[in-house]
Amino acid sequence: MIRALYSLLLWLVTPIVMLYLWRRSFKQPAYRQHWRERWGLFGACSANTQPVIWLHAVSVGEVRAAAPLIKDVMQAWPDHRVLLTCMTPTGRETAHELLGESVQIAYLPYDYAGATRRFIRHFKPVFGLLMETEIWPNLVHVCRARGVPLFLVNARLSEKSATGYQRWRWLAAPAFAELTGTFAQSAADAERLRALGARNVAVTGNVKFDFEPAPAKVEHGQAWRAALGPRSVLLFASSREGEETLLLDALELAQLPANTLLVIVPRHPQRFDEVAAMLAMRGVACLRRSEWNEPDIGDAQVLLGDSMGELTAWYALADVAIIGGSILPFGSQNLIEACAVGTPVVIGPSTFNFAETARIAVDAGAARQGKDAVEVARLAVQLLQDDAARSATSQAGLAFAAAHRGATGRVLKQLAEQLAVPTATGKP
Repeated sequence: MIRALYSLLLWLVTPIVMLYLWRRSFKQPAYRQHWRERWGLFGACSANTQPVIWLHAVSVGEVRAAAPLIKDVMQAWPDHRVLLTCMTPTGRETAHELLGESVQIAYLPYDYAGATRRFIRHFKPVFGLLMETEIWPNLVHVCRARGVPLFLVNARLSEKSATGYQRWRWLAAPAFAELTGTFAQSAADAERLRALGARNVAVTGNVKFDFEPAPAKVEHGQAWRAALGPRSVLLFASSREGEETLLLDALELAQLPANTLLVIVPRHPQRFDEVAAMLAMRGVACLRRSEWNEPDIGDAQVLLGDSMGELTAWYALADVAIIGGSILPFGSQNLIEACAVGTPVVIGPSTFNFAETARIAVDAGAARQGKDAVEVARLAVQLLQDDAARSATSQAGLAFAAAHRGATGRVLKQLAEQLAVPTATGKP
């Protein structure tokens, strides 16, 4: 009855969903592609008879986190093929960039009961992995009913999100309970997930620590850095809406050294033009990555990273990185990638997406945290001007990233153990 009401509500908002996709397609034409997949329509079945392991990663961050896990899954189950589903064009593009033709890539349908049934019937996965906290009631129920073991991997649940789920407990709790297993990032995440009904909960750590910087990207960024000579580089990585203006104002107060190149890489590609227009209105000399004739940057004060798939290179270029999404209440983007490259990190007050990771990074001296944009700017300028502190933070970041690796292996161990036990339907 509860899911029937939920499904009815989904159908009622269908016109809004379609309008949303149509509007997004004006900024990102890729939203017009693969339209039928969003409704569970995938055409003829593949001639490939290999059994399918399915992994779902919503967008760019989840896909990047899932890449090491996918590679290990392919090694652990070499006779299977991997299906990777996403929800955004940028996630799909990142999947192609990182994994190429080694996996099959598709959109996960919206959570209509019929669409999820068509999806499972078409691909027939032997088991599925949902990255982080992707809980869709109809999808979870269909997998349970069809005997498809479904695991929540790298699961995290902040106090804020847990409160939100509690308001919808009548819908969320049955979905969490129908999962075959849940692999949490931390003990605190595990406790909150159990409180929502999750079963077979294990703490496996954060698979994002298993990210290995691509050597070619690191070398590319280091080549950029060498070409700039003595000029300092401050990176604002994965910035979110409203944060660029706050940081620019704060950097003026903090007196950013005149020889510093500021690199801004917005989190979402649809904001590239918006940020460029904002910089132009402020009279800031801006050079876009898409127009950059490497390595000359002329008299540019800001380099705008309007490209995809180069974040590792940007980290390798930077002397200090400020992590976007942490100045305004977005919960922060991933700081682990910067630490893995050895780039000193500064974060703002909002870190609920990486609460435990941020706390440990600050305690380890791998990151510094400011209470607002002004303090973030001040801490970044201090690091730019202090070679010894910058070097110590860089080394601490490398050690921090290395010390917490291994979550992928623990996930694979849990999968092997839990898949050996028959499910409620009696199927392994």
